[in-house]
Amino acid sequence: MLRDVLIQKGLSNREAEVAELVSKGLSNKEVANQLFVTEKTVKFHLTNIYKKMSVKSRAQLIVWCLPHLGFVDNEPAQPTRNEIPAGASAINTMPVGSTTVAGLTAGSATAAAPIRNEGTGVGGGNGNGDVGAFGI
Repeated sequence: MLRDVLIQKGLSNREAEVAELVSKGLSNKEVANQLFVTEKTVKFHLTNIYKKMSVKSRAQLIVWCLPHLGFVDNEPAQPTRNEIPAGASAINTMPVGSTTVAGLTAGSATAAAPIRNEGTGVGGGNGNGDVGAFGI
């Protein structure tokens, strides 16, 4: 699919092969080995590809090719967290060392008391109750 799109954009068959392999994350050396050519030949093809595709770098070429590779969904991204209905509450937990810290969220009337981890070596073990960078 990607190769057909690249050929329609004016690339030769070999240039389309090179662009496809580069878009899959292969280095110039890996592309050269797979196509049985030298690295210099791969660089030559990439120069022509950049000109024909109006891109300035390998990164821009990859970004242009991503939607056509087949493993990228065209659907919008799903939310990363679940929405909680109004009035409902949920408890989220987060492991901190050997302790689990719980916090109440979304519509909860009470808050959980912070858990102190005194003198265990977490956060320097100075006994001041700090839990690393979380500052709990």
